[in-house]
Amino acid sequence: MGIIAFLLLGLIAGAIAKLILPGRQGGGWLITLVLGVVGALLGGFLGSVIFDEGIDGFFDLGSWLLAIGGALIVLVIYGAVTGRKRA
Repeated sequence: MGIIAFLLLGLIAGAIAKLILPGRQGGGWLITLVLGVVGALLGGFLGSVIFDEGIDGFFDLGSWLLAIGGALIVLVIYGAVTGRKRA
């Protein structure tokens, strides 16, 4: 998969992760892209370690599920790190 396809996959996976897990994480499209790409990398790594399945192609359902799952994990971590404290 090319770098443009991977970035597009990360952007869409990050947006889907934000739709699945709404909250006050904040951030715009740039943060969504970064979280999605990092999540896709994490999902591909975890998928290759656990399921012996990595991110192979743009139109592969397994690639999408791994990327969205990784983006959800990264989004939860990002929300915990940047959580707003109440006075």
